[in-house]
Amino acid sequence: MGYDTFLSTRAQQAFMATILIQGAVVLGMVAAVFAFVNEQVDLSKTQYKTVPCYLALFILAVIFEIFMAFDALRLRNVIQLMGILGFHLALVVFAAIQVHETKAALVPGTTTVILHHLWTKVFPFLVVSPVIIGVSWLSLLYWARELYFEFGWAIFHVVGANPALKTMYQFYQIMICLLKFDFFCFVGVTMQLLILVLQKNSAEFGLTVAAIPVVLILLVGAGVAVQREVKWLMSISLLLMLVSETYFYKLVRFYDPSSEEQYQTTRATLTTFTIVAFLLLFATFAVGLRCFADFNKGLLPSKTHGQSKKPIYKLTKMDFIDDDPNDKRYNGGEQLAPRISIE
Repeated sequence: MGYDTFLSTRAQQAFMATILIQGAVVLGMVAAVFAFVNEQVDLSKTQYKTVPCYLALFILAVIFEIFMAFDALRLRNVIQLMGILGFHLALVVFAAIQVHETKAALVPGTTTVILHHLWTKVFPFLVVSPVIIGVSWLSLLYWARELYFEFGWAIFHVVGANPALKTMYQFYQIMICLLKFDFFCFVGVTMQLLILVLQKNSAEFGLTVAAIPVVLILLVGAGVAVQREVKWLMSISLLLMLVSETYFYKLVRFYDPSSEEQYQTTRATLTTFTIVAFLLLFATFAVGLRCFADFNKGLLPSKTHGQSKKPIYKLTKMDFIDDDPNDKRYNGGEQLAPRISIE
């Protein structure tokens, strides 16, 4: 039986290389936009803060996607690979929205010749980002298909052939994956609010900062609870998820006449992030209920040991004709009795 170590197969290497290359190119484009704008305008003004926020969010997104890809390949997690594909599509939308918001910041109703020239200068760099992300998504889609077949037996090696355990383990994987994306969305929304609109001496700034450790503890606690099947901790986590939904009252402030002006150039991005974060947290709550119902049903050993980081074994033709009685690869069952030969 042959085996493949981590990142030793062509599909794994190509998937990871695509993530790294597109991340480097997109960050280069975003950094160029930031540098050009920073030369011409004062980025401390609220109108132009969308540009540094754009750079910060893409740095966060690239680092997060690299981590998710590395983690998915290391654990041979097909569900997380699917999540990465969805996340990559979301980046295409986000990059496209930034074209509109940057134009709204640099070219309002009336503008100077300098700002109009600046917009003409940065526009090609803004357009390149969603194009590169979109093309790389097609590459990731192809390699994810190859990895789907390569990792096809991963869950079987963890939970065996029991269909019920397989379904429960898949919901557990979805739960863990959702918690990771919840973390990104929460950090993304909070980062935008802190950079763009909140004043350090305001009560809203203090509430936003105070919410950071609370939400992080919630996400970590939920992950530990679902993995270790700690019922009391899982109950608290699910309750806090419902309470956290009230945090999205900020969505109303984006369109409130008394405060909409400060969100003028960032409203589309903030609205998109907030709605996605709301939906993801609600989905996490729903899947968490399902995982809670699966506690004490025999899945705990598979959760705690997880998908092994050992090499990925691949069957070869010789594996089907090998009749070595001393083979230790399949030592989980009982030894067969000697065959009776009638002569």
